Amino acid sequence: MSDTETKMTGTISAILPTESISEGKYNKQVFAITNNEGYEGKEATFAFELFEKSDGDKIEKFLKYNKVGALVDVKYEIRCNENKGRYFTSLSAWSVFKAEAEEAPADEALDEEPPF
Repeated sequence: MSDTETKMTGTISAILPTESISEGKYNKQVFAITNNEGYEGKEATFAFELFEKSDGDKIEKFLKYNKVGALVDVKYEIRCNENKGRYFTSLSAWSVFKAEAEEAPADEALDEEPPF
């Protein structure tokens, strides 16, 4: 990961409709995840943006493999843009994957009987 790229884990709490931007040259997908990474461990919601050229398939793949309620890992970059003297900060997602479940220690896994 680069110095400005970060990872966050949470549950998808919203997936907004895909938007066409820049006169149809690009698409934008906004989704939100919720976790306990807020102030003093309180529940917090974070909105991320996925961008692609209009002929890309990144958003299509995101929608195919991710649903509200799914636990995901999001790699993202914090971006700040200026427009007419106003500044806007966004969380720009690079990748979204199913979060890895914690695995049982190796010695415990060996002692279990097969389920069949």
